[in-house]
Amino acid sequence: MPITSAIKGLQSIRSMQNVSKSGILNKEESDFIKLYMFEKERTRLKSEEIRILLRLEFIQGRLKEIQNYNDEKARDMKSSEQQEVVSKKTPEAKSDFKTMSIDY
Repeated sequence: MPITSAIKGLQSIRSMQNVSKSGILNKEESDFIKLYMFEKERTRLKSEEIRILLRLEFIQGRLKEIQNYNDEKARDMKSSEQQEVVSKKTPEAKSDFKTMSIDY
């Protein structure tokens, strides 16, 4: 015994699979709906584009800051390396540190 026969009126329900007509009729009214939806999507995409451009501007600014910092530290390291080379060429100066023994 099938389950569908137990429920009265189930065979009379029309689903979208049984309907051959389109949900939106091809009349002038549907063109207005399409125009409205396209306008809504266009404004949404424009505002999204503005947000993305602002975010991109922030990201590019931050990347420039990082690059400037890296360049500055590279110059500092290069100058310190040159100073080390110069100091190695000159006779070593006496160290200012004093050593002392510690008894345990």
